[in-house]
This record gives sequence, structure tokens and C-alpha cells, in this order.
Amino acid sequence: MAGKQTIREVMTPRPLTLEATSTVAEAALAMKGADVGPVPVLDTNGRLCGILTDRDITVRVVAEGLDPKTTPVGDVSSVELTVLSPDDTVDDAVRLMRERSVRRLPIVDDGGKPVGIVSIGDLAVERDPDSALADISTARPNT
Repeated sequence: MAGKQTIREVMTPRPLTLEATSTVAEAALAMKGADVGPVPVLDTNGRLCGILTDRDITVRVVAEGLDPKTTPVGDVSSVELTVLSPDDTVDDAVRLMRERSVRRLPIVDDGGKPVGIVSIGDLAVERDPDSALADISTARPNT
């Protein structure tokens, strides 16, 4: 693997995380405050057990008429996860995103605890900084 770029070099370290018992309303406020769309969800041992996205909130909570103030994120987060370690390669991330049709990958340590997250935008910026996706990924959001 010498010479191959690792996930550690491109991931966003120390992602915002939430416990599975946190409410969707708390998650939405935290996501807004941190300006992020995906949030790794942790079990009682601090291990990754899901990922909550802004789309999950829209489709699984709002569209279903659930109360965000009482619905735990563990009930509505995506639990079929594809993860990588910080020492995996960027090529591994690209391949997995392509194969599994995912836009984000949680990065976990050997104990299953999240240490980072990598998005398709991160990879676009790294691989082709002049691409349209890279431009979109580095643009400041409208506030």
C-alpha cells in the first residue's frame, strides 16, 4: 500500500456524533449548528450503530408524521452501514461508494468507534479539484 493515499488524509476527523437515544429534534439542531448533513449514531458503548442524514429526517420522520421531539434517532437512522478504517485507501472509498451507491462513509477505529467521515465531495475535491462536484463541495452554503 506504499504510495496509496489513505482515508486519514482526506476524511473529516472527529465528526459530530449523537447517541441513539437523542431525539430527532436534538439531532436537527446539532446538524444545523455544525453545518453537517450526516451524523454517526452511537450505541451505549460509543460504537457506531447507524448514521442519520438530513434525508432520513425528511423521509422517515417528517413524511411519516413522527414527532421529532420524541422520536429517538436510533429508530430512524440508517443501520446497514458501509465503513472503512483510517488506514484504508482512497481507492477503497471510491470503489465502495460506487458499489454500494453511498455518498458518505463513516470511518471507524478497530473498536468500531467513529473517528471520521468521508463524503463523495471530499473525494472529488481530492481527486479532481477543478470538477463541478469539487466546486459545489467547497462552496459556502446559503444562509
